[in-house]
Amino acid sequence: MSRKFDYLGDVEAFIAVSEKGSFTAGAVALSTTASVLSRAVSRLETRLGRQLLHRTTRHLGLTEAGRLYLEQARSAFQQLDDAGREIQGLEGELTGRVRISVPTTYGHYRLPPLLARFAQQYPQVRVELNITNRNVDLVAEGFDLAIRLGDLPDSGLVARKLEDAALLLVASPGYLNRAGTPKTLEELERHMCLPFVMPRTGRLAPWVFRNGERDVDWLPSSSIEISDDVLGVVSLAEQGIGICQSYEFIVHDRMENGRLVEILPHLRGRSRPFSVVYAPHRRQSPATRAMIELLCL
Repeated sequence: MSRKFDYLGDVEAFIAVSEKGSFTAGAVALSTTASVLSRAVSRLETRLGRQLLHRTTRHLGLTEAGRLYLEQARSAFQQLDDAGREIQGLEGELTGRVRISVPTTYGHYRLPPLLARFAQQYPQVRVELNITNRNVDLVAEGFDLAIRLGDLPDSGLVARKLEDAALLLVASPGYLNRAGTPKTLEELERHMCLPFVMPRTGRLAPWVFRNGERDVDWLPSSSIEISDDVLGVVSLAEQGIGICQSYEFIVHDRMENGRLVEILPHLRGRSRPFSVVYAPHRRQSPATRAMIELLCL
C-alpha cells in the first residue's frame, strides 16, 4: 500500500519558503539548501497541477492558488502540532501555545491581570501576545484568537462579548482652570478637543453621548488629531492640552488621584463592546479553550 501523505515534506518546504519570502531564507529556517526547497516546491506544484509561486530573479510571490493552499496547509500543520501537544498534556499539566492579538486599550489595562492569573494556573502554556490596533487576519497570520472593539461585521468569526465598556469625557484640572469647564455640547465646541482617527476608515471617531433618552453622536474638531494609538488622547489630556473621550477603565485611576476630571457627566451613558473572536472551522487546542474561558469569566 502506497503512503498517502509522503509529500508532507514538500508542503513544509512550501510553507517555509512562503513565510520567509525566499528559497534562501526558507532553507536557513529548515537547515537545508535553496535548491532542495526549489525541487520540493516544484514536486508539489506538479502533484497539485497548479502553480503556487511566481518566481522571478528579484521577487517571489504567491499565486492565488498558492495563497489558498498556504492558508489551508498552515492550518493543517497547526492542527497536527496542537494534537501532539494535547496528547502530551493528557497525563500532566496543560501545555501548548496560544497566540492572541489585542488592541492597546485592552492590552495595557484589562489583559495584564487576566494573563497573570492564566500564567499562574497554566505555567507550561506559552502565550504569544500581539498588542496592536490593526485587525489581524486570524487564519492567514496564525492567531488562535483576538480581542476586537466595537460592533463586529459579519466576518464569519465566532464572537463572545467580554464587556460593554463605559465612555466619558475628561480633562486635566490645569486645562479646566485655564479654559473653563464646558456645561453643554455647544460650549464644548469652543474647547480644544482631542479626537482619534480610526485606523480602518481614516475618519475621526465620533464622541458618543446619551442626552436623556436620546443617543447623540458628536464629531469633535481640533488642531490636534491622534492616530494609531488611542491611548495618546489620554496622555495629551493629562498634560493639560485638551479634552478627550475615553473608557472609564482607562481613566479611573487618573480620576481617583486627581490628574483628570470628568466633564459633562450628565451626558454619559454610552459604551462600546469588547469581544473575543476566533475562527469557527479551526480546531481549538486545550490551551486556547482555557484562555477563552478565562477571558469570558
